[in-house]
Amino acid sequence: MLDFTWRVFCMTGNIDTYLLLREMESEHDDLIDIDDWEALEDQPTQ
Repeated sequence: MLDFTWRVFCMTGNIDTYLLLREMESEHDDLIDIDDWEALEDQPTQ
């Protein structure tokens, strides 16, 4: 979905599309952080 949004921005130059892309990237990064945290919680402690 990020690629599609980027392509639309490149074709149109629409600033709203760029802002949408940035928001989506931020949410994507947040989800990755949550996944990393959950993976760390699943590891056994020594």
